[in-house]
Amino acid sequence: MSKARSVKGSGNVFADIGVPDAEEHLAKADLVLGIASIIRAKGLSQSQAARLIGIAQPDVSRLMRGNFDGFSYERLFTLLNALGENVRIVVSDAKPKTKARLQLEFA
Repeated sequence: MSKARSVKGSGNVFADIGVPDAEEHLAKADLVLGIASIIRAKGLSQSQAARLIGIAQPDVSRLMRGNFDGFSYERLFTLLNALGENVRIVVSDAKPKTKARLQLEFA
């Protein structure tokens, strides 16, 4: 029987498992988690959420399960707006330059 070992992650599971465009995947995953959280906090059913944000109920179901294939940033931002949320994009200087990254924050 072999011993299990663990390795400290980088903070981006997509990068850790070698997914191309890992930063983009992590940012979209964070957006989708935020959307799902807002839908739950508003007490909306998937059907109600679908009507409110203008997508099909199966697409809401996919999002609630964390599947964001086929959803661009623009589309995700539009869904947040439809849920009554502002989306603000802030660009700031990274120090050091080698540590520049994409970061999302829900207020």
